[in-house]
Amino acid sequence: MIIKILGSGCKKCIALSENAKAAADAAGISAEIVKVTDFAQIAAYGVMSTPALVIDEKVVSAGKVLSVSEVAEQLAAI
Repeated sequence: MIIKILGSGCKKCIALSENAKAAADAAGISAEIVKVTDFAQIAAYGVMSTPALVIDEKVVSAGKVLSVSEVAEQLAAI
């Protein structure tokens, strides 16, 4: 599974990345966390506000930091 964090690398982006890693670890999911900071690549996903969470190329959240439990819900839905 590939989890992408879209954003500039700000504090919120880092928090979302940490929460995504914690949720994947807690669920026993082997996931690669990829940080995307290039705004052209971010725009290609149709994301206008960051941070955004992309799981297996599907945008599941944009513009807010999801908690560990919220990320876990998204992982379970995929």
